[in-house]
Amino acid sequence: MSQDWQELTALTGNAPIIVERVKMVKKDIHIEGEFELPLLSRLTAEDQVFVMAFLRYDGSIKEMERIFGISYPTVKNRLARIAGQFEFVEKISAPSREEILRQLEKGEITAAEAIERLSQ
Repeated sequence: MSQDWQELTALTGNAPIIVERVKMVKKDIHIEGEFELPLLSRLTAEDQVFVMAFLRYDGSIKEMERIFGISYPTVKNRLARIAGQFEFVEKISAPSREEILRQLEKGEITAAEAIERLSQ
């Protein structure tokens, strides 16, 4: 099965593709339409193996260094390159203590809200 994806990746030259028909394994059910492939399946086969190894070894960069025979910076750079291929929802950081106090001073939040936010 993974060989099929490798061949498909080579055939498409990593260009985006749309799947138009899906068959459920062991059932006589077919679904037709336009389906995008999951983000991870759009990675090259090499990057998929790298991600699977990273997950398999609980995100241990030391294990990645050992398995792939590469340095710490190379592991970090490769992970950053792979992560850069995905659109993530930006994490909204919690307001700083100073920001909470500024909001309280301006009357934007109550004292109770400020205490709650500061205790988080």
